Parts: sequence; C-alpha cells; structure tokens
Amino acid sequence: MTSSETPARERRHARDGVEYETVEVPVLVVGAGAAGARTAIALAENDVDCLVVGKRDHGDAHTTWAAGGINAALGTLDPQDDPAIHAADTLDEGHFLNDPHGVETVTRAMPDRIRELEAWGMPFSRTDDGEVDQRYFGAQSFRRTCFVGDRTGEAILETLVARAQDLSIPYRENVMITRLLSDGERVYGAVGYDMEDGHFLLFEADAVVLAAGGYSSLYNRHSSRDDENNGDGPALAYDAGARLMDLEFVQFHPTGMMGAAYGEDWDGRLVTEAVRGEGGRLYNAEGERFMEAYSPEQMELDARDVVARAIAREVDEGRGTENGGVYLDVSHRDRAFIEERLPRMYERFGDLGVDLAEEPVEVAPTAHYSMGGVDIDFDTGATAVDRLYAVGETTAGVHGANRLGGNSLAETVALGKVVGEHLAERAFDERPTLPESQRRLAEEQFAALDRLTDGEGEEDPEALLEEVGALLEDHAGILRDEASLSAGLDALADLRERAGDLDVGERTSRSFEYAVDLGFTLTVAEGVLRGALERTESRGAHYRTDYPDVDEAWRRNVLYEHDRDGMALSTREVGTPSDAVQAALDAGYELDYHQLE
Repeated sequence: MTSSETPARERRHARDGVEYETVEVPVLVVGAGAAGARTAIALAENDVDCLVVGKRDHGDAHTTWAAGGINAALGTLDPQDDPAIHAADTLDEGHFLNDPHGVETVTRAMPDRIRELEAWGMPFSRTDDGEVDQRYFGAQSFRRTCFVGDRTGEAILETLVARAQDLSIPYRENVMITRLLSDGERVYGAVGYDMEDGHFLLFEADAVVLAAGGYSSLYNRHSSRDDENNGDGPALAYDAGARLMDLEFVQFHPTGMMGAAYGEDWDGRLVTEAVRGEGGRLYNAEGERFMEAYSPEQMELDARDVVARAIAREVDEGRGTENGGVYLDVSHRDRAFIEERLPRMYERFGDLGVDLAEEPVEVAPTAHYSMGGVDIDFDTGATAVDRLYAVGETTAGVHGANRLGGNSLAETVALGKVVGEHLAERAFDERPTLPESQRRLAEEQFAALDRLTDGEGEEDPEALLEEVGALLEDHAGILRDEASLSAGLDALADLRERAGDLDVGERTSRSFEYAVDLGFTLTVAEGVLRGALERTESRGAHYRTDYPDVDEAWRRNVLYEHDRDGMALSTREVGTPSDAVQAALDAGYELDYHQLE
C-alpha cells in the first residue's frame, strides 16, 4: 500500500501464444478494503510478506461507503454495555442463525480494535469529555456505535491505508482476479488481468485471502457502486471448491434514495441509518408516523428487516409517495446538530436542492448487504480448501439472517487481525511452487479470456447484468414465494444460456469487465434463488409469503457446494452461545427509543 511494486520476483512468459506476467508472493490478499487492509497489516506486523490487489484505485474501496458507524461495547454513554450484550444483540438481530463463536470473536475484540484505530489516528467524534462518542443504531440495546460524523467507513479506510503505508505493504491496483488456482483440495494462487493495459497476470501464492466484498449489487436497486459487490469473492471461492452458506439472506436497508425524486444516478444510494439514529422519523404520504403501528417500542430503530417490510407494506397498501417511497424527516433537530452529526447527508441533499434541516427526504428499501458468503473457521478464516482464507463481507456466519447496523465495519477489523495473525503463524514459501497441472489451468483460463476479448456475439454483458438484477428483484426481493422463486430459476437458466454469446470489447473496456462479472453473478444469483426456495420459513431478511412464520426446525444454515451435477445444497445445525451471552439474552436488554424524544 505504498507503491505498485510487488515484493516478489516478476517475469514474463510466452507459452502457446498467450503472454502473461508471473508474480510470486507468500500471501495474496484479494481486496483492498478494510478487511483486506487489516489482514495485510497483521501479516506485516509479523514480518510476513504479502501483496494486496484491488479492482479500483488504491484507497477507493466499498468501505468508504459505510457511513454511519462501527460497533464496540465501550460504554462511553451507557456503562452497563459489554461485549456479551453486544453479542446477544447480534444473535437476536440475526434470528439465531449466526455462528455464536464468530459473533463473540468479533464483539470481544472490538473495544481493543477501536482503541487501536484511535492510536493510529482515527478522528472519532468525541463527547464533551473527550471520549469516543457513541450513537444509537437500530436494534442496539445501548449506544455503542462509534462514528466520525457520517463518513466513518471512509475515515477507517484512510486510517488503515496510512498504517499500511507506514509498514510498506505493497499493493497492486486495478487488477481483476478471474479465477483461483485450485485442485479442489488446495489453492496455489490466482489468475487475472491488469484492467489498465489488459495484460494477463499469474499470481503464484502459498496462501490466498479473499476480501473481495459481497453480492448486494446483483440487485438493480442497491446501495453500492455498480462495479462493487458483484459476488466475485463468493463465486471465486465456490469455483475453487469452498463451501458457501446462507446466500438467501440479503439485507434490504430501509432507507435508500428514490431515483424518481433525485435522479437515476442516486437511485438506491444509502441514506445512512445514522439519520434515524440521531432521531430521524418515518412518515407515509398521509403524514402518519407509521412505525408506531409496527413497532411502538423501537419505532424507526427496530431491526432493518422490520422497518424495510413496514415501508414496503405502506407503499403496497397505497400510503406511499407518488414515487413509491415514504418520507424520512430529521428537521425537528437543530440545524447545527444536523451539520455536525450528519455532515455528508446534509451536504448531499443540499446539493440536490433539499434542506435536510427544513424538509423531509424520500426513501425506500434498497439491497444493501449480503449476510451469506463463504463458510469459514472463525479461529483462522480458513475455508474448506487448504490455504484459502476469507474475511469480511465475502464470508457468512457473523450476521445470521439479518445484520445488526454498525457490525459490518466491526467484522472487517476484528477478523482481519485474526486471519492475518493466524497466517503469520504458518510457515510459507517465499518462492511458492506451482504444479504443472495448475500452470496448465492458468493458461487455459488465459486462453478463455483471450477468446472472450473482442467477442462478436449477440448479447450485451451490461444488459444481461441488468436483467439478472431485475430478475432477483422480481423473484427474490423483500417478499418471496415458491412459484416466483421457481420461475426465477427458470429465467436464470435462460440468461445463462444467452451469456454464452456475448458482444465484448477489448480487455480494458467496461464490457469485458462486465462479461467477467456476469460469470460471478450467475453463480451467486443461482445460490440466492435456490437457498430461498429451500428455506421454507420466514426469518430475518428472508420472508416467504407462503411460509410467513419462523420454523424452529429451520434454525439451520444452508450450505452450497460444487459437485459434478452442479450446485448441491445441504444444511447444518447452528451452534449455541456461551453462558455469558446466553445470560445477556435471558436478561432481555432492549433499546429504549423514546430516550431520543
């Protein structure tokens, strides 16, 4: 993260007419957001060489879009809070499909991770006494969300990048990984291409860490940028032989911007939960504060799935705005308070001609986060494939059926350190050995990518991606049923067939990038649909209108594996929490929204 130079010897090959560059490195970290950065920092602090690769310019990762805050039971404002209660809230919000050990690993670590970020220069918002300030987020029993105004993710990534620069961690930007080199038992590296000049890249690595994000952008209306969270992390792991888990759980954040009100470029973009955490209220088109009917105790700060379904119901029953949303209003707060606590939201809407301190804004649910992903061991980050690890939103298990707001950033820094320190305990070859079978596999992938280049088929990759997004919204959105999910799978099979006839430009073009993304998208979209069809209950972010109740027999995780017949599904029982966390659950701690009134 100090330069584009790699720590390992590089050379060029020309074999079978395909030229490529080889890079040798002990540990390859795929993804340059907070999870990848914190993993690399842990490796560097333990004198293990690694290389971080990312699809975008360095420092420009999806982490920067996480605005509202990061959770840790510091007890700044509520001294009774502790990591066990944080874990209990996380399990409760996740409807008890979370991995309890993974949850506790994160919640126990977070006070130290916040102090660590603070020591590295993170400019946290402060109380009058100079302590790290904390705010309410939905479904939190206490104020435990630490923040930097409403630009917390950006501040975290800036802090981690600065620390990585101090440690001279190398990175390579604008690199797209298209396949992992794996025999199904062990990973040996990865292949991809340089997105700036198009040349092919072979990374020979003794271990690979996937920190490439999630898959919420598979939906057309989403809170990410269009070129992020396309499912490449889970799809790469799945193709390499790793297990995926709980893909059916996609979180729809209650408050995304309405494109019809503010312009197509803003459609689905997040209005941070911090607006509601600072007292923002939701009203329907008839001026009713409708959360009083759905959640009189927790109101707008109930769980995200509860608030999102409430908004969807208001709209479906004719009480939404002309644009199909509702109103979010924080104008009862003083202007100075809004400018200080919500500066980015205040500026964004001001630029669009809306004064957040004087008038409401239009919002509706938007695909925001994927709780599913790669199945890992939370003591190490290891997958079912030897030497393949995963961390961050690429993984499953911490968030269960619905993520607690403020926990995504917490997971990245807590588990990034765990994964990096575990890897540092292993002995790695500075010059990894690539079996000849894996070199042939790499060259076959390069040949396939070469054939894809300048393809003259009938189908536009970007258009097909949009069709997949519309398909998921229609068949696997907030409300689902068997007939719709089955129809979605049939439609996806047709899209997969059409994806074999693409019109693609040169390797530096967006159409080539979209063509690669399409392969990842089709894999993960199938998993979302199959998992949602398999789970015959409603739990968290997954709501089946034909099975509207929670079924305790379904307190199981759905697992996905690649076999000779395609995608195979199975289930696994969920573990039990520790005695301390169970005691916190039994105590029944709950947010008192009315403290904000």
